[in-house]
Amino acid sequence: MRLTLGGALGAVAHKAKLYEQVAERLADAISAGTLQPGDRLPSVRQLSLRERVSISTVLQAYLHLESLGLIETRPQSGHYVRRRERPRLAEPQVSRPASSATAVTVSGLVASVYRSMGDARMVKLGAASPAPELLPVRRLYRELNALSRESRDRSILYDALPGCPELRQQLARRSMDWGCSLSADDFITTFGTSEAIHLCLLAVARPGDTIAIESPAYYGTLQSIEALGLRALEIPCCPRNGMQMEALEAALTRRRIAAVLAVPSFSNPVGSCMPDVRRQRLVNLLDAHDVPLIEDDIYGDLHFGAERPRSCKAFDTRGNVLLCSSFSKTLAPGFRVGYVAPGRFRERVELLKFSTSVTTATVPQYAIARFLQNGGYDRHLRSLRRRLAAQVERMAEAVAEFFPEGTRVTRPSGGALLWVELPRQVDSLVLSAKALEAGISIAPGPIFSARMDSYRHCFRLNCGHPWTPRIEAAMSTLGALARSLT
Repeated sequence: MRLTLGGALGAVAHKAKLYEQVAERLADAISAGTLQPGDRLPSVRQLSLRERVSISTVLQAYLHLESLGLIETRPQSGHYVRRRERPRLAEPQVSRPASSATAVTVSGLVASVYRSMGDARMVKLGAASPAPELLPVRRLYRELNALSRESRDRSILYDALPGCPELRQQLARRSMDWGCSLSADDFITTFGTSEAIHLCLLAVARPGDTIAIESPAYYGTLQSIEALGLRALEIPCCPRNGMQMEALEAALTRRRIAAVLAVPSFSNPVGSCMPDVRRQRLVNLLDAHDVPLIEDDIYGDLHFGAERPRSCKAFDTRGNVLLCSSFSKTLAPGFRVGYVAPGRFRERVELLKFSTSVTTATVPQYAIARFLQNGGYDRHLRSLRRRLAAQVERMAEAVAEFFPEGTRVTRPSGGALLWVELPRQVDSLVLSAKALEAGISIAPGPIFSARMDSYRHCFRLNCGHPWTPRIEAAMSTLGALARSLT
């Protein structure tokens, strides 16, 4: 079926929207405590009459809530709010990386790990990407179709720097949600967050310079540092609160640091979220040392609580914070639409953007701009956050159920990742190899450090896919493999 078949497509979209509305109201009641664990939900017929929808719509809503892990079906009894009886595992402790800067040589290991994950038959628990069914694919394709009809000439031409004006205007409007007051002229669009960070590193550092990063750190960040001939200084990180300010301050007094690169909101891979008071302290500390902060805010919109964390950029009064993000985790990973608000480094970043990739692809920018303009993004985010929160909880329960005694796991308040710390004798590279043989991919701990011997007993789990019997079986197998290595 083509996406341009208006009538039938509209009916399907309306039906999907209707059952999601019913499910959303029930999920809100569960979240608020109105419906408690163990409470029986209305029968399908009762809810159909109460909501004035069809029985098939109610069944779809219940199936949807069950896939999120919020309710369960009891044969011959009905639907109930799911009980969460399993004890929580302890959290990983604050990391203790080496206190010296080092060259990065992680790319070879990353390539070997991810080369093995390309098989479509794999249960992909390693790559940090959301499942397509969580994303507004139909809406985005409608915007692409409309764009191709209305702006054909514009769609095939190079976009002018600094990027799509409509998208930058929407970003300026949304910046108020981040605690900022930015204008469209403050933004430059990029090919995802990765290019934004790469440009920022080029703008503030030279080969041989030291970049302070969280530990463990996203392997993509490490690859950028490696590619640019920079050195990484890993700073201890708390799984709850992020980069440790005391350790960073000590490092700043001991050596020259060209920049700090941090993910304050739901960091990859541990999911930590820096409190506002620490964010302000971080900005003030770096201002005092005249060190720029490259802020990766890619997960900022994926908070599980009521309010979005303020970005570090909200505390920036000197233009010292280079804010980077994208729509890869919330709308369309393959569109590769990102952006940077580089503060006082704007002119330098724009020149570097032009010299490396000229401009960002035109069509994806304008499609996302239209999607934001036409509304629905915030509603989509509410649904996405709720589903991710349920999936993270369900995966954490599976770790507690299947993995060996002594395992620890993070408790993120946003994002879609879990960091699992296994007993010391379990080598995650060996576990990853055995898992691949069983058709399961994970992201082993050593790819998240500049030092290849770090985090050998840890690995990252992606929770971006709805819970299914296939994922449950994979988690059971993965746990059994981990137990066999103890």
